[in-house]
Amino acid sequence: MGNFQNICLVGMMGAGKTTVGRQLAKRLGRRFVDADHEIEARTGVRIPTIFEIEGEAGFRRREAEAIDALTREHGLVLATGGGAVLDPSNRRRLKASGLVVYLRVLPLLLYERTRHDRNRPLLQVADPLARLEELFAQRDPLYREVADVVIDTSSGGIGSLVRRVELELRKRCEP
Repeated sequence: MGNFQNICLVGMMGAGKTTVGRQLAKRLGRRFVDADHEIEARTGVRIPTIFEIEGEAGFRRREAEAIDALTREHGLVLATGGGAVLDPSNRRRLKASGLVVYLRVLPLLLYERTRHDRNRPLLQVADPLARLEELFAQRDPLYREVADVVIDTSSGGIGSLVRRVELELRKRCEP
């Protein structure tokens, strides 16, 4: 499966990008990078702090810088932040960097997965489910635009999801 420069995972917060990406990288012998963790490492602060100080616009600027740098590397499994696809330049970079896999989950299940997580600044609102539905409606078309593969992650365990992603990669590696 070395035909792909990078394997980039996109999808909403709570879709499983980090968990699936970490295991996929291990199985493929690639380096795993989570773009959000990279931003935190570069800034020395957690993402909610960036949002608090610089707002979403400041965070998105830092996210674009991180994605630009990461997509220039080779052999990565890259998990992006849920909003990375909002920036057209990020979408172009991800697409040019390798194979893009959209891990798709509907908002109600995303809510169940994320409702107790305080490290998600966009969900610190009165009605997080309504916010997820709004974000999903905005982002789903962008994820689909950039994706080479769409995988529904609403059922099955992590191992099953990793195998499904691997199967899709194998299909695309065959001559």
